[in-house]
Amino acid sequence: MKRLEKLKTNILRISIGVVYLIFGFIKFIPHLSPAEDLATDTISILTLGILPSQIGLVSLAIGETLIGIFLIANWKPRLFIGIAIIHILFTFSPLFLLPEEIFGKGELVFTLAGQYIFKNIIILSALISLKIDLDINLRRKATLASSSNKLVAIKN
Repeated sequence: MKRLEKLKTNILRISIGVVYLIFGFIKFIPHLSPAEDLATDTISILTLGILPSQIGLVSLAIGETLIGIFLIANWKPRLFIGIAIIHILFTFSPLFLLPEEIFGKGELVFTLAGQYIFKNIIILSALISLKIDLDINLRRKATLASSSNKLVAIKN
């Protein structure tokens, strides 16, 4: 990867990691996260009420915090970018499960919770961009390795 491409990738990865770390961490502290009620209600619906809301919230906090730490540390980035993409897609589920929480009484007027969800479009786009960059880099390495193996075979 060229130097500027690597810098761009690092900036995106670290900034998303910081966002995940902060938003995950505040979920550990009761009533600190503005999305706490939305998250617990959504988790309750998605798990059919089987998972107690506090366990669901703590699990979400742990997951988001770990995603943040591992993105910042650049440990297994392909894995954690994939996990983050799946997570961020689930953040859109309240649009269908709890539309009154997202749109309030107006049809196209977002509540604060709705705005909170829609900002995730930017994070999703950045995660997809990171995944594409990593996939391209992986293909480049595979092509270079394949080319060098062919050269070795020709020399022998």
